[in-house]
Amino acid sequence: MSQGAGAEDDERGEAEPAREVGVGPWEGPWPEGEHWDPELLEQGDRRNVVDLYRYWKREAVVADLDARRHEFHVAIENWQHDFNIGTVVRTANAFLAKEIHIIGKKRWNRRGAMVTDRYQHVRHHPTVEDFVAWAENEGLPVLGVDLFPDSVPLETYDLPRRCALVFGQEGPGLSEQIRDAAAATLSIAQFGSTRSINAGVAAGIAMHAWIRQHAAPGAP
Repeated sequence: MSQGAGAEDDERGEAEPAREVGVGPWEGPWPEGEHWDPELLEQGDRRNVVDLYRYWKREAVVADLDARRHEFHVAIENWQHDFNIGTVVRTANAFLAKEIHIIGKKRWNRRGAMVTDRYQHVRHHPTVEDFVAWAENEGLPVLGVDLFPDSVPLETYDLPRRCALVFGQEGPGLSEQIRDAAAATLSIAQFGSTRSINAGVAAGIAMHAWIRQHAAPGAP
């Protein structure tokens, strides 16, 4: 639809019909295989998944993702029910993080995750000490992402293939406990007038930095 036609419809008060997501019932003989979901084949698949996983059982999707997950973990501090966590989880799913870790309060707003948390492994740590002990046991360096005077530029940092990227809350940022436990804190270069960028945006930038080094075409 052209911009002119859209504007005309708006003037008449006619709402543009909502775009239907996904696919309808399977047409023709049903495919064979344990990964197919009979209910989805019969009723259609309107989930937020890529075409490869249309009509698949959720468990089959998770199993396929598990076979090729990347080696970085994502952790978010959650002391005040940060609304950015859903966005971070959704991005971690897009970049296929190994696991997502919630430090602090177990409950978080899942709306922004767009149901992608169903396809990720989400682990809860009640305290920073619990998370740090887990990371040490797994041999994972903890890398905080925040804007401190002694932070190392993310743009020039060689991210380890196996690591845990930790993000603080909107406003207070990383806690002192995480900063003390981190092998390094990384900053994202900014060139405008604002003092900081949204925590969900920062998480996406940091995850993509890992992707560019270890998973992008041409990466080792």
